[in-house]
Amino acid sequence: MGKEPAKRELKQERSARTRVDILEAAITLFAKRGFLATTMADLARAIHMTPGALYWHFPAKEDLLLAAIDELHQRYVIAFEPLFAHYRSLSAREQLLAFTRRTHEFLGEHRECGIFFGMLAAEAADSNERVAEAIREKLGLYSHILGGILRHGQKTGEFRQDFDPHVAAQGIFGGYMGALMYQNLFRATLDYDPMAAALDGLLANGALARKDG
Repeated sequence: MGKEPAKRELKQERSARTRVDILEAAITLFAKRGFLATTMADLARAIHMTPGALYWHFPAKEDLLLAAIDELHQRYVIAFEPLFAHYRSLSAREQLLAFTRRTHEFLGEHRECGIFFGMLAAEAADSNERVAEAIREKLGLYSHILGGILRHGQKTGEFRQDFDPHVAAQGIFGGYMGALMYQNLFRATLDYDPMAAALDGLLANGALARKDG
């Protein structure tokens, strides 16, 4: 490889690393302050970068938000890859437990991700339709997968028949995100993991379980 191609490759790698650092800092800052109250200048100061350099990577705050949403989506998908590799061999109840457990583990391990999504969803709903639609698209995908598990459980007789699986899936996923936001408010006295684990058990063993007799 010649000197010029090597320099270009090094520059591209450096730019890619910088982009990841920007997204990481943006997710954390937006999760703490919300995106409406956070300016690009605030973000530039937080990551010790000039505003001009930041705008070179992301011409507008909306571009940064959309990139952050995609980044979190990729992280979430990667976290679920081991489950998707074999979940069809599981019963519907086992699939539900695995899905909800991995969801609450992911949100617990990456608190800023869940809070970022929650804050962004709340603010974008009435202020930025493009960002709101990007969030709806991602959350809709997760709910679609969960709804498929619930529908499968109804077909096998493992789950009750008296609920709409699509609506229930949205409520369940929203519940885990809401639980994280709630716990964040009471974080001095309330842990997320046991609260989310209680939701896991309630869903699989009580609220959705088929009642015999």
